[in-house]
Amino acid sequence: MGFLSKFSKALFTVALAGAISASAFSEGEDYVKLEKPLNVGQNTLVKIFNYACPFCYKYDKSVTPKVVDKIPGLKYEPFHLKTKGEYGELGSKIFAVLIVMDEAKGVSLFDENSLFKKAKFAYYKAYHDKKERWSDGKDADVFLKTGLDAAGISKVDYEKELANPKVVELLKNWDDSYDVAKIQGVPAFVVNGKYLIMTKSITSLDSMAALIEELLRK
Repeated sequence: MGFLSKFSKALFTVALAGAISASAFSEGEDYVKLEKPLNVGQNTLVKIFNYACPFCYKYDKSVTPKVVDKIPGLKYEPFHLKTKGEYGELGSKIFAVLIVMDEAKGVSLFDENSLFKKAKFAYYKAYHDKKERWSDGKDADVFLKTGLDAAGISKVDYEKELANPKVVELLKNWDDSYDVAKIQGVPAFVVNGKYLIMTKSITSLDSMAALIEELLRK
């Protein structure tokens, strides 16, 4: 076999491997393109969640932070779904305030000092581990106190921060999460605001990270 023939065969092998690699993830099976993109920037992973969602809790404990850590420079943006849970709307307001406060201090939402993280896990643990229901929607003050106490924030400071334009904008953006959640429920992971990952296709942290990286390049 001549040099050119060997070279052509090598190129074919490389191309074949590339084709196999490129077809590892497919639209409709591993992800879908949203008809209405979320209002986020590039190189962003959005997680739509709700405090009353058990799978959101599980992902936040052992999946989400590890996957984000695998992709250098990836920006993580949590969107709270206000239409689920007796206190969904109030939960969104609390989380939005705490996220903006964290960002103002330059604290990562995965950091142990994150006000958002403290409140989020306080709600997760109360709802799922302790089966707390805060009078099934009839005691908003007690629900609010659970999150604010965990974050170490006063009600006065919380109510003042609600008027912050960044909080108002964040809550407005989160309204779009309902249309995404209708597709397959929560948690819902969206890459660059355009591509919804089909959670049934997630088999490992590495495969999820690989899919996110592929979608970031689109």
